[in-house]
Amino acid sequence: MKLENIYLAGVGTYIPELMPVEQAVKAGLYTEEEHRASGMESVAVEDTLGAPDMAIRAAEIAIRRSGHHPDDFASLLHSTTFLQGPHDGWSPSHYILLNTLDRPISAAVIQQGCNGLMTGIEMAAHRLMASPDKDAALVTGADNFNTPLVDRWRASGLFFMADSGSAIVVSRRGGFAKVLAVGSVSDPKLEWRHRAEGSLMPPREPSHKLLDFETRVKFWQRKWAEGAPPPGGNFIDLLADVAQRTLAEVGLTMDQVARVTHVGFHHGSLHALYLEPLGIDADRGTWEHSRRIGHASMSDVVIGLEHLWLTRQVNPGDRVLMIGTTPGMEVGCAVVEITRGPEDA
Repeated sequence: MKLENIYLAGVGTYIPELMPVEQAVKAGLYTEEEHRASGMESVAVEDTLGAPDMAIRAAEIAIRRSGHHPDDFASLLHSTTFLQGPHDGWSPSHYILLNTLDRPISAAVIQQGCNGLMTGIEMAAHRLMASPDKDAALVTGADNFNTPLVDRWRASGLFFMADSGSAIVVSRRGGFAKVLAVGSVSDPKLEWRHRAEGSLMPPREPSHKLLDFETRVKFWQRKWAEGAPPPGGNFIDLLADVAQRTLAEVGLTMDQVARVTHVGFHHGSLHALYLEPLGIDADRGTWEHSRRIGHASMSDVVIGLEHLWLTRQVNPGDRVLMIGTTPGMEVGCAVVEITRGPEDA
């Protein structure tokens, strides 16, 4: 969807201490052979702050950089992929609202996996386009996987799970980047990839690790080995299609994109699932930065954008493709054009 007069006015992230992967190898959490194959250097690990508090840290930076006053905001959208604290039945989005804008506006949670911030930017744009009463929306995201319930090193063979917080201020007034277009596409025939067979009851089995993607992958591998065909769908086609389609809406091709911000996957899985389908090499992505952080769920794309902007790897006039994905499966992207540098950031 082509957009008019929608901008990213402020960006902020919270990245905790980086734990070298070699340290995990020495602790017996990972093997040296796997470490070398992954290409990863370190992973962001937060011992103290919960996910909502990391989102608050990031939001404070984004709001300051945006130049917006709390009264300018129409809504807050918070993205999560994991538990936001030790309690259930509470609202992390309103906790973040209280500790950032502190205004009586809507605060909602987006559970859209690692595509959450892309969905948040799109929803924020819709809100601002639909009603002229406010000029900005705050989009946040955060996860902390530092719990025995999750094995951040082996939850998936594709990535290490990193702790982080991120925030974007979407605005009508202007910003450091203009949002040219947003797009999303899903293929529900692929939802089986993250769900093993069996009953959906009980809602949670206490003995099971949470976010254990690798066990589900191995389940389907066994089924295929037994002769059961995959249910269908092609993720790579999905990703390439939404990128090409969204770029075409504003008359662009991948050749006219300076950089791409993407997920923080291992070297092999990043190339096979993202870079090769997009037809780019790692130098046009954010691999050299993401390999030091890990897969920071929905925050990857914003961490990458902030890094490129602050280090002046993108400058006014450069176009950036931000692309995220979620189980289901769905791919979301935004095409933005840098409008100013980080002089006053």
